Amino acid sequence: MTAASPASLSSELLNAGKFRDPDRTLKGEARARVPFDRLETLWINTGSLCNITCVNCYIESSPSNDRLAYITAKEVEALLDEAKGLGTREIGFTGGEPFLNRELSRMLEASLERGFEVLVLTNAMQPMLRSRPSAELLDLNARFPGRLSLRVSLDHYTAALHETERGANTWDKTIEGIDWLSRNGLRFTIAGRTCWGESEAASRAGYAALIASRGWRIDAANPGELVLFPEMDGRRDVPEITTACWGILHKSPNDMMCSTARMVVKRRGASGPVVLPCTLLPYEPQFEMGATLAEAARADGGMFEDGAIKLCHPHCAKFCVLGGGSCS
Repeated sequence: MTAASPASLSSELLNAGKFRDPDRTLKGEARARVPFDRLETLWINTGSLCNITCVNCYIESSPSNDRLAYITAKEVEALLDEAKGLGTREIGFTGGEPFLNRELSRMLEASLERGFEVLVLTNAMQPMLRSRPSAELLDLNARFPGRLSLRVSLDHYTAALHETERGANTWDKTIEGIDWLSRNGLRFTIAGRTCWGESEAASRAGYAALIASRGWRIDAANPGELVLFPEMDGRRDVPEITTACWGILHKSPNDMMCSTARMVVKRRGASGPVVLPCTLLPYEPQFEMGATLAEAARADGGMFEDGAIKLCHPHCAKFCVLGGGSCS
């Protein structure tokens, strides 16, 4: 393997022989693994339904995709109690659109009551701004100051490119939601994309101008406040990650999201939730690690080895290792 950047990755279709063997790449080299270090962030997928349909949504969320069912507050509370004993710092809620799950506020409250920091990923549109969710957000923010944060998806700093991804008539509604968060003093950050063929400096400058014009409390130069995510397309060619890649790329397995995070999903028709290595693999049953965090820590066989994750998926390579992305 040679060092690569997301911009230099091939636009050709992925070779069908890649990412098949959990232990060896197509060339026969030892596949890289990421040992589990600690559970810093526990992600909860609230369900795959969303109020809009985006062109390149990695989870294919839409108003009709219910492959991931609404998880319940009771199910979440059991996981929170388990995470509490593991020293977990943060609980993240993602979807779909989390505010479509009517039990979200109960989940947020349960997380905050247990002392966790809480992050909600949202498009900040009508589901968040309805009277009950917005009132509950204000109440939680007042009761647990500084511990609740939202990350809003704003795919570009122009309406035209944002709506290329999100669809017509989505820009004004998202801007309205961000204005509401800012006006009411809630903590929030912005998530954009890097797929527009412009440099990071140009992108941050464009967002900075928009942010200044709206008066939002966001530092566009701070990667923690304006997160620019690499694009994910599992159909496109990407190098497989070998054990030698860590030295070639000057990276460590401990830098990867799956060394410090896990995600919980509830599949449609399932009796309960299951634990996965990260937020990027919601539909791959081969990456299921068990029904509890304790079971996940002991996962062995297939895509796992004593709890370590074998990097046997294009997203592992393109988003995390080569793209430097992390959802936390």
